[in-house]
Amino acid sequence: MKSLTLNVSVALALLISCVLGACTTVQTTQGGEVGVNRKQTMTSLITSEQIEKEAAQEYAQLMAQAQKKGLLNHNPQQVQRVRAVAARLIPQVGVFRPDAVKWKWEENVLTSKDVNAWCMPGGKIAVYTALLERLNLTDDELAAVMGHEIAHALREHARERMGRQLATQTATAVGSIALEIFTGVHIDPELTGTVSQAVFVLPNSRENEQEADIIGVELAARAGFDPRAALTLWQKMAQASSGGPPEWLSTHPSNETRIRELQVYVQKVMPLYEKTRTAAAK
Repeated sequence: MKSLTLNVSVALALLISCVLGACTTVQTTQGGEVGVNRKQTMTSLITSEQIEKEAAQEYAQLMAQAQKKGLLNHNPQQVQRVRAVAARLIPQVGVFRPDAVKWKWEENVLTSKDVNAWCMPGGKIAVYTALLERLNLTDDELAAVMGHEIAHALREHARERMGRQLATQTATAVGSIALEIFTGVHIDPELTGTVSQAVFVLPNSRENEQEADIIGVELAARAGFDPRAALTLWQKMAQASSGGPPEWLSTHPSNETRIRELQVYVQKVMPLYEKTRTAAAK
């Protein structure tokens, strides 16, 4: 029994070493005025190029499906508005990530009852009609949403989360095997998944959301959009999402927490906004 336990333990150690050995620490973006300088741990098993290529393919498929159903860019005025905001935001991404200026950016509007927007890796953006209509967004508030989603892409949060999920799944499986070895009782890895996600994945996801908020307000300010609109945006979101899940089991900060933290960074980027507005007025 000792020999079996030793052999399995060695195998587990090798498995963990392989996962950890594939991880590297990277700086995906520059800090900007808001000072987002957290170094991220990424796995070399999932590269930026792989994710961007897959994202482009998935985006094309989604747009084709929406086109077939008559849900793609149904309202020309909404499309023009979204693309006009994007045209001002995208030139600002070089402050955080110079290579992103050359991404093959694309913006489309999808007819949907969901209040949502997203930006895939590589700059593929979608805004849902319900976000524009139900929240009655101003252009400044729309810029806050789109700046936030663009920030996720700049920071490669999707790649970061995929790496964490891979590591979490491996750790969960390893933990289950170890428990079985030492207790003689089989533990289903699926039963430990929820706890592992709540402890390891979700807090980091909230961190990603906070980074996207912070970078988003700077992108908006540099583009000449009032960064204070981020506050009114999340006030509207709070009204629209009443009765949501508690903060400790959510990938997003509570609306109250979000607004409180944003107030600090909005004031920090106000000089950038004022400078842009003054330059535009000349």
